[in-house]
Amino acid sequence: MSQTTVERRRRPPREEAPWIPKTNLGKKVASGEITSIEEILENGLRIQEAGIIKKLLPDLKSEVIGVGIVQKMTPNGQSTRFKSIVAAGNENGWLGIGSGKAKQMRIAIEKATTQAFLNVSPIKLGCGSWECRCDQKHSVPFKVRGKGGSVRIEIFPAPKGLGLVAGGKIKRLLQLAGLKDAWTSTKGSTTTMNSTSKAVLDCLRQTFSQG
Repeated sequence: MSQTTVERRRRPPREEAPWIPKTNLGKKVASGEITSIEEILENGLRIQEAGIIKKLLPDLKSEVIGVGIVQKMTPNGQSTRFKSIVAAGNENGWLGIGSGKAKQMRIAIEKATTQAFLNVSPIKLGCGSWECRCDQKHSVPFKVRGKGGSVRIEIFPAPKGLGLVAGGKIKRLLQLAGLKDAWTSTKGSTTTMNSTSKAVLDCLRQTFSQG
């Protein structure tokens, strides 16, 4: 293997450009006038910049959970685009899902990541298990249901120490949200990550809308 090939593989990741706020809300966050995302949500303000989320939730991390190729016929021939699905969570009560399409995979992931940050929602953690009844935030406070496309998901409170009884990608989404123990039940084609991820997010959002 040549030295040039090794250097290409070890090329450092592309540095992210510094955030320059464009909206009034973004400028208030950047200046320190607004210091929490809860303040934004309580006032019903609309977040239009991913930089706001990154500033107020610095421990939020993104993860690619699905990639694919979208092909369609056009007057100029077959068009190929990449599609990416990204989840963003801090493993402590926040989760967002985003998708993006582009001719380059990197750009598709960047679009999906931005959308995931903009879709971040609060998740109410708790202990709704009658077997446990502790006061720690390790599961959901009660049973919740969610849907995305043809996929239906239910999440049930579980006692501490059980772990997450869920499929691989669903389990990872629950971990990013901050759940440590839960039972899950699914219906539909859960291999379709676009619908499955939306169903999980819709399900976890119910912890606030129902509570």
